[in-house]
Amino acid sequence: MIQLLFLVIFSEMAVIVVLSFKTPFRKLVIMVLDRVKRGRGPVVVKTVAGTVSVVMMSSVYSMMKIQKPWIDDGAANPTDQVLMAKHLLEATLIGGSLFLALMIDRLHHYIRELRIRRKNMEAVKKQGQGFDEGKPGASDKVKALEEEVTTLRGNFKQLESDLETKTKEMNAAEANAVALRKQSEGFLLEYDRLLEENQNLRNQLQSLDQRLSRSGSKKNS
Repeated sequence: MIQLLFLVIFSEMAVIVVLSFKTPFRKLVIMVLDRVKRGRGPVVVKTVAGTVSVVMMSSVYSMMKIQKPWIDDGAANPTDQVLMAKHLLEATLIGGSLFLALMIDRLHHYIRELRIRRKNMEAVKKQGQGFDEGKPGASDKVKALEEEVTTLRGNFKQLESDLETKTKEMNAAEANAVALRKQSEGFLLEYDRLLEENQNLRNQLQSLDQRLSRSGSKKNS
């Protein structure tokens, strides 16, 4: 489960990097995302996101359930500590993957809107040039087209500003993902240490049981 979540997060980070820069892979990723958003794709994506959210809530509930005896008794069981670290790591990774998926969706939306605006601006420019060449007297239409071009340019600049803002958010999300990865590596080390301590405690208990059984058998003899 944890290895799968790491794979998902790294894949989402790679998609964000591809969408942030103009490369041949960017068109391929955009085409794939366009196909995913057609037909039953959105329903499937929402179903998967809902299922993952339920799993995350289950991990959070398990952490609360494990933490309650700690608050009541004031002592922590090594096994409970291991389970607590595992559930915390899973919840953190699931939350990060959902956040990155949302960022991918928004970035794809703004890139698609920007491409549509550019095509509209080019069509309006061509239409305006045709009016200038074919109908010199149609000044009112030319002025209207120029005003429309000015409006579209303003919208284009606004979209570029929004895209730059989203790109900064993507970079911040990548930094958060790296921080989560480092934190998860710490959790894994802590998890291994707790497992080792748990195994040592079990070995000590078995040794103690063997000693008690031997002392009991000697007394009976």
